[in-house]
Amino acid sequence: MPKLKTHKGTAARFRVTGGGKIMRMYGSRNNFRRKKRKPVTVLFGRTVEVAPERASRIRQLLAGQ
Repeated sequence: MPKLKTHKGTAARFRVTGGGKIMRMYGSRNNFRRKKRKPVTVLFGRTVEVAPERASRIRQLLAGQ
């Protein structure tokens, strides 16, 4: 059985907490930040838990870590 390799694009976008949750950042953070409302840009700095139906696939991609 070959070694499992980490998908580096996934590793850059997601992180696993100590409790095992997969966290992600909000999208649309980079473009036209000046035009966006302040509460919206504040939310961009926070992390959100990944939806459960996507979590299993992301775990497979992060398997090599």
